[in-house]
Amino acid sequence: MSNIFMRQALRAFGFLFIIFFIGKFVIVAQEPISGEWRTDNHSIKKAVDAAPDFVNLGQGKDIHLTFERRTTNGKNNHGSNFSFSELQGLTREQTQNGNVSFRLVREAGTVECVGAFVNGRGSGTFTFTPNAGYMAAMKSRGFDFEKSSFNSSDGVSGKVLSAALINVTTALADDLRSVDLGPLDVEDLFKAAIFKVDSKFMAEMKATGYPGLKMEDLVKARIFKIDAEFVRKMAEMGFVEKDFEKMVKFSIFKVTPEYLNELKAAGFTSLSSEDVVKFRIFKVTPELLNMLRSEGFGSLSAEQVVKFRIFNIDQEFIRTAKASEPNITVDQLVEMKIGVRRRK
Repeated sequence: MSNIFMRQALRAFGFLFIIFFIGKFVIVAQEPISGEWRTDNHSIKKAVDAAPDFVNLGQGKDIHLTFERRTTNGKNNHGSNFSFSELQGLTREQTQNGNVSFRLVREAGTVECVGAFVNGRGSGTFTFTPNAGYMAAMKSRGFDFEKSSFNSSDGVSGKVLSAALINVTTALADDLRSVDLGPLDVEDLFKAAIFKVDSKFMAEMKATGYPGLKMEDLVKARIFKIDAEFVRKMAEMGFVEKDFEKMVKFSIFKVTPEYLNELKAAGFTSLSSEDVVKFRIFKVTPELLNMLRSEGFGSLSAEQVVKFRIFNIDQEFIRTAKASEPNITVDQLVEMKIGVRRRK
């Protein structure tokens, strides 16, 4: 009896040791998770057409896949763009008609898909098997998927699936840690993977005169297409801005070197960055400035020019007003437009 008890105790101890070993060094392996996938050949074009001014994340990709699975909080959807070279077993020809079986192999794990395409539209089911060592490798680099609050409602398995779909790698983690960006977390990894932020891009942006940029700034730079060349061109036009947010505004409101040259040709050679953005917001064009000059308003401040747009004072209104008051001022034109000044 004592021998039997001893053998049972040793087996129990061995089992507990295995659990401890896995939990401490590898992190408990995640169970495979499953769901449904769908796509159509027009998804990337639709996404780009909907947001043409943002970074084209579909560039160089062939197909958009949406992965959907049920969670305790309802349904979770994740869409990503892929090239056929990333999807083992799937070709462009197969996305027209027929049954398919393909897989996406990433460092975080493998997504295996089965289903069918009909006239370019596909759907089916998927199973994701996490890489048992992925989370441990990330944790050793300071990125703990279990403790991170990022997308906490999706659970650890959901985070690892997203990491696989977006292709968040340990190489990216090492790359980000090689530069001085301050403390980073799992969410920063995802942002860097989605918006193509790496140490090379960071170095280029820092060299433009913005050494203190953080991840949020670099993401904005990617979204609004601000690179070293954009900053250089703005500097050549006289806008050496210490505040990076002003560069963001320049991009959002399409303040380009061409536009600045047009303003200078129209006589506005010393505008502040706020004035230029204001001109863009209120659609002040070189045509408007030339019209105002031809009507005798050639020496205006930026604020006065904007008033013509705000109060919709056009050439016809100016000429009608000047017919009775040749020396009428901008403020008097505004008063006349809003009805507090009578025409003489």
